[in-house]
Amino acid sequence: MSTVRRHHRHPRSHAGGGGGGSVQLQNEFPLFLQTGDVEIIIKNAKREQRYVLHRLILAQCSGFFEAGTSEEWSGQTQAPQDSSSSILGRASSENKRWRYELDWGAGPDDVPMLVKKPPTSASFTTDYSSRPPPLRPKPPPSSNGFFRNMANFTSLNLPQQAQGPEDPDDEIFQSYDNLFRSFYNYAPMLDSVQIAEAYVQCKQLVQLADMYDALEVIGPRIDHHLLRFHGRLWKQIAKYPPSYLKLGYLARSKAIFQEAMIHVVGQWPAGQHQLRNHVPASVMEMIEDKVDELEETKARVEGKLWRLTLTTSRGERVTPHNAWLDWQMMSLWRQWFAENTTPQPASILKPPPSSSSGSHHHRGSSRDARSTSSARESSQSTALVPARGSSLQQPLNTGRIFRLIGSGGASYLGHDEVKKFLKISPELYSRETVRRGERRLDELKNLAKDAVKPLMRNFLELDLREGGLPYLVCTKMEARDWQLVFGDD
Repeated sequence: MSTVRRHHRHPRSHAGGGGGGSVQLQNEFPLFLQTGDVEIIIKNAKREQRYVLHRLILAQCSGFFEAGTSEEWSGQTQAPQDSSSSILGRASSENKRWRYELDWGAGPDDVPMLVKKPPTSASFTTDYSSRPPPLRPKPPPSSNGFFRNMANFTSLNLPQQAQGPEDPDDEIFQSYDNLFRSFYNYAPMLDSVQIAEAYVQCKQLVQLADMYDALEVIGPRIDHHLLRFHGRLWKQIAKYPPSYLKLGYLARSKAIFQEAMIHVVGQWPAGQHQLRNHVPASVMEMIEDKVDELEETKARVEGKLWRLTLTTSRGERVTPHNAWLDWQMMSLWRQWFAENTTPQPASILKPPPSSSSGSHHHRGSSRDARSTSSARESSQSTALVPARGSSLQQPLNTGRIFRLIGSGGASYLGHDEVKKFLKISPELYSRETVRRGERRLDELKNLAKDAVKPLMRNFLELDLREGGLPYLVCTKMEARDWQLVFGDD
C-alpha cells in the first residue's frame, strides 16, 4: 500500500482573505489562487469570506459539488470523438471555472445555501492548469442518498450553556470554514474546552454536511473531536440522550449513538417527542424493539422474583404450617417488593369544600372557582401516579429497586426493619428469632440477586460509581442493529 505524503509544509494561513489586498499570490488554504478553479464567496453586510478551492477535492468530498460541477449541470457539450478535438475537449474541461455565493434567503426561516454564479475574470489571477492541486489523502466517496431522509435535523436543539458569538451569522461563517477545512484534511476549529459549545458547533457542522451530502467526510471529524472529551462526553450524553442520539446517527458514531441509545431506551418514553419524526423510521423501530426487549426481560425477572420461596430442612416449600417465621420473612420481602414496584392506587376521596355553606350568594362564583382549582390540583397530583399500563411514564424508580436487589446484603431490609416487623407479633419477638429471621431473609435476598442478573448488565461508558441512574442500562447494540442503522456488513 502506497503512502500519500504531504509535500507542502510551509506555514498555513486560515484567514478568509475577504477585503485584504495581498500582493503575493497565495496558493494555500483558503486561497489557492494559482491552482484553484472554484471560487466560493460567503458575505454579509459586515464581512466577507472568500475561498478559491479545487473542484477535484470538493467533488470527492461533497455530492453537492460533484453534481454542481459536472458536465451535465455545468451545461458543457460533449466533445467530438476525433483525437484532436478530444484533446481540446479535455483541455476545455480542465480550464472550466466555477463560482458560488451564499444566498441568505428572503425570510428568517430560509436556510442559507450556496448558489452558482457566473465566474468573473477577477476570481482567478493566473493560469492554474499548469500546476496540479496539492496532494491530500483521498476522502471516502460521498454517499448519494444514505442521509436523504434526515431533512428535519434542525429540531436538534440542545440548551446552549456556553456563550455563543454576538452575531448569529458568525456561526454560519465558522461552519462553512470548518466544512472546507475538513475537505482539505485540516482539523475543524471546534471548542476543545467547553463541551456544550463544542456540541453546538458540531451540530451546526453536521447539519451543513447533511445539506451538501458530505457526511461521510465530516462525520469522522465530529466523532473524533467529541470523543476527546472522554468522561465529560458520557455525562453530557446522559443529560441530553435524544439530542446526542440524532447527532451520533448523522455522524455515524457508534460510540455516541450506542451511549445515547442505552439512555433513551432506559428512560422511554421520556424522549419520544424529541425523536419521532426527527429520525428515520428504521431508528424508531429499533428503539421500540429495544424497549420491548427490555420490558420482556423485566417481566421474566419479575415473574421469577414473585415465585421465590424458601425451603425447610427437609426440602419442603415453606408455608405458614411448617415454618411460620420463615414464611413471615418471605411475606416481608414480597411486601417490600410490591410497594416499590407497583404504583399507589388513586385516591377515591373527594377534595374538601373550599368554603363554608354559610357564604353569601354574591361570593358563589369565587367559591366555585376555588373549588374548580382545588379539583384540578387534585387531579394533577393523582395523574402523577398512573395505573399500570398507562401511556404516561411510570414515576417509580424501578431501576434503583432492581439495583438494590442486585446488591443484596444490607442495602435494603436491614436489621432495624426486621426487628420492627417481628415486634408486631410480641410472642415471636426475641433476639434469637431476629437472628434466625435475618439469616432466612439473606437466603431470599441471594436468590433474588441471582434472578435480577440479566438486568444488572451495564453497557454504558459512563462511570456509574459517581452516581446511579433511575433506570436500567442493560440495552446492548448487536451486529444486526448496526446493519439496520448504518448498513454495516
